[in-house]
Amino acid sequence: MSAPTPRRALLAEATARLREAGVASPEHDAAELLAHVLGTTRGRLVLLDEVAPAAVEEYAALVARRAAREPLQHLTGSAWFRHVELAVGPGVFVPRPETELLAGWAIERATAVAEAGRTPVVVDLCTGSGAIAKALADEVPQAQVHAVELDEAAHRWAERNLAGTGVDLRQGDLATAFDDLAGAVDVVVCNPPYIPLEAWESVAPEARDHDPHLALFSGDDGLEAMRVLERRAALLLRPGGEVGAEHADVQGTSAPAVFTATGRWTEVRDHPDLAGRARFVTARLAR
Repeated sequence: MSAPTPRRALLAEATARLREAGVASPEHDAAELLAHVLGTTRGRLVLLDEVAPAAVEEYAALVARRAAREPLQHLTGSAWFRHVELAVGPGVFVPRPETELLAGWAIERATAVAEAGRTPVVVDLCTGSGAIAKALADEVPQAQVHAVELDEAAHRWAERNLAGTGVDLRQGDLATAFDDLAGAVDVVVCNPPYIPLEAWESVAPEARDHDPHLALFSGDDGLEAMRVLERRAALLLRPGGEVGAEHADVQGTSAPAVFTATGRWTEVRDHPDLAGRARFVTARLAR
């Protein structure tokens, strides 16, 4: 019978393997996977000196899959986004921490509407896993939150994540969604696809090989979906309503230009992420 393996040695070996495979956060991911196998949290791993043989075997299999660049969240089956937990896996875009800033902006704008004495109406286009919509429902419970997703597999994940939240989830195209809300929406928020097709090789394997391509790529310049979003937001928003959309860090000028070029918007601004990179654009529909 095999003897237990010291936790420190197990983590050190896994970290080294993940680092060699090019994983961006090898220490974090090695610890998260071990915590997942042991049914505990990363912070409580220090309380364990040794790991039983059966758990070591299960852990080794997960580390091998992560070393092959399968997303960490696919291996654990969940991802945290602001204050909510999401079920994720093959077929849906894994929400990124930087998108929490865009969600926070939408939450602030919806809260401002509520404080003014109205029920906020918010639309999340390209909802994917339902991350932004679920965060909105969680943090602004008085809001009417609507969400749409085109991809069938991603829509099934959103159904699972948004069950019981009160969010009106639909399956459809952002270009034609929510005709029934035309002119009545306070906030439109969207994390659209924004990677140029020519940038295929530069995309991290976790995204390129595992996230749905519908959620990643958007024409030759990466702004095809942004232009569709601009038109749809102009239709959905009430005068003075606001739109916010994530974009690639190299689109800090070109993404806002999509809005300024039409003459329909005021207060067009770009916002950085925590690393100081251009991350999302906001604009207000002219009255």
